[in-house]
Amino acid sequence: MFLALIFMIGLAAILVPMFCSGSSSGLVNWGLAATILVTLAIIAFFFEFEAAAISSKEIALVAMLGTISAVLRIPFAAIPSVQPSTYLVICSGYVFGPVAGFMVGAITAFVSNFFLGQGPWTPYQMLAWGLLGVAAAYLRRFNLGRMWLVIFGIVGGYLYGWIINTWYWASFIYPLTLRTFWVYQLNSIWFDTFHAIGNAVFLGLFGMKTIDILERFKRRFNWRLSSEPRGTQLHGTLSVAGGDQ
Repeated sequence: MFLALIFMIGLAAILVPMFCSGSSSGLVNWGLAATILVTLAIIAFFFEFEAAAISSKEIALVAMLGTISAVLRIPFAAIPSVQPSTYLVICSGYVFGPVAGFMVGAITAFVSNFFLGQGPWTPYQMLAWGLLGVAAAYLRRFNLGRMWLVIFGIVGGYLYGWIINTWYWASFIYPLTLRTFWVYQLNSIWFDTFHAIGNAVFLGLFGMKTIDILERFKRRFNWRLSSEPRGTQLHGTLSVAGGDQ
């Protein structure tokens, strides 16, 4: 349902200026249309998380990680774009999967902005951090090491900035042309670079350790019922404990 709504709104935003001339084409506000699409995507992830078959303990852990990530952002607000929140979002998505990773990122932006200031940028920050959590979950499939995790953090810093810059460009820049788009993206290159460097430092120093800690929590919160007979399970346990027995 949400994908259908996103598709129809996006299609309408493209077709109305093409077939309507004069003042009718002014009905399309690209900033507003983008905000609606982003909001629908966020709501869809919330519904997906609610429907996911996970334990209440894991839900509580995801909420706690999002809150910790939000709190970590506040002391670093004085340093432009350098924040440990991104590294924790990436580690959470890497361990708990795409939906949980998105939720940690969305909670990070929503909760921290109660202290740093809510505004029209909040949904885009929720989407940007959430997508980094989603992408980190798929990075896990390749079983890459610390170096690739650092590289992913660097790329993620620029991706986050690109999403936020696109919102500002669509909402406040006129005219909306390819030239103005790239000019605005390049104007924030230093802030995005600081974000990327911060991600590299945090992931390089704490990334693998944090992943190991979260993996232990995940194993504690998940259990699997075996269909083997009870006697077979007991025999296996005795074999491990007793060596030759």
